[in-house]
Amino acid sequence: MPGLIGKKIGMTSVFSVEGRNIPCTVIEAGPCTVSQIRTIEKDGYEAIQLGFQEKKEKHATKPEIGHFKKAGTTPKKKLVEFDGFGADVKLGDIISADMFEPSSFIDVTGISKGKGFQGVVRRHGFGGVGESTHGQHNRLRAPGSIGASSYPSRVFKGMRMAGRMGGAKITVQNIEVLKVIPENNLVIVKGSVPGANGSYLILLK
Repeated sequence: MPGLIGKKIGMTSVFSVEGRNIPCTVIEAGPCTVSQIRTIEKDGYEAIQLGFQEKKEKHATKPEIGHFKKAGTTPKKKLVEFDGFGADVKLGDIISADMFEPSSFIDVTGISKGKGFQGVVRRHGFGGVGESTHGQHNRLRAPGSIGASSYPSRVFKGMRMAGRMGGAKITVQNIEVLKVIPENNLVIVKGSVPGANGSYLILLK
């Protein structure tokens, strides 16, 4: 699907025509430069590679510098491949936020905030033990039994246990675009999207 690379600016709220206060996220979407075009003859599939956000040449490797010079552009920090743009896109073209329209729906992919090592109550929503009477000691937020001893004599794969939480790739589907400000490359979407402020996002039409 065609899309853009963006950066999460932060959350705010807007008022609808009916006067409802709607929470929304402001995303800097593009401008993205076409840095490579994949073809079936050469690569076995069709796609275009987009580059987002300027990168100083002294921080780029020689292969990266050569790669971007072929496209006639400067080095970029983030590269992502998209399909579905069609044959009218050329190397070095600029694709900006005006490809999105208000009241349309998009999918947003990002890396969620890392929460570190968490227990089962926070990580999986376990209830814990409600009653702290009858000799209850210190097992209020414990996971309980994770398997029987005699059979199956092992812990099943996928057992919900304590562990690292967050820092995963998450896609939120069908988010409504409330407003597009093309002159500032901003897209305002309804609700929240994964990731911290300043993190990269992938917006798919």
